[in-house]
Amino acid sequence: MRAGLRAGLPYGVASLLLGLSFGVLARPLMGPLATIVMSVVVFAGSAQFAALAVLSAGGGAAAAIVAGTLLNLRFVPMGIAIAPALSGGALGRALRGQALVDASWALANRGGGRFDVEFLLGSTMAQYPAWVGGTIIGALAGGALGNPRSLGLDAIFPAFFLGLLVTELRRPQARPVAALGAAMALALTPLTPAGVPIIVAALAVAVPTRSRS
Repeated sequence: MRAGLRAGLPYGVASLLLGLSFGVLARPLMGPLATIVMSVVVFAGSAQFAALAVLSAGGGAAAAIVAGTLLNLRFVPMGIAIAPALSGGALGRALRGQALVDASWALANRGGGRFDVEFLLGSTMAQYPAWVGGTIIGALAGGALGNPRSLGLDAIFPAFFLGLLVTELRRPQARPVAALGAAMALALTPLTPAGVPIIVAALAVAVPTRSRS
């Protein structure tokens, strides 16, 4: 768990800045309290930003929830992959499953369907307080910080996921799957609602690959 905490610290810094950006942008639309509560409960940056984009465009709460849910469906195949590594009773497994986030899942992946759950928990321990803390700062002091885009904070989100992708691409068998998933997502992005390209791209994991010994 300590090793996971150390590995998660750089992603915790990114989470802090992303949470700050979310807090600043969400406050005018949701108010500070709802913005903070959303980060505490949801803890999913891409889904929260998707919901925020819907609200910014004039959409209602129901449409925002749908957009966020579509993006969070990516955790279904991730959860299925990590489920065999979770031991104990149903409640304990469910509670530890709440620590499943993109960076922690990727960092805890040991290949061959194996995951280090304690490592995953440590990594998330570095990210959750940072995400919530950043949101609190952004929601309460957003007016003094100005527009996150003027500070370059909007570049952190794609850089965050690019860092995860580079880590995964070190495994040769992951490269054709990543290329296929990227092609599927790019093809669908101009044609479908937010979230759908990511879910469809996840189907790329069904493509068989040959491991090299």
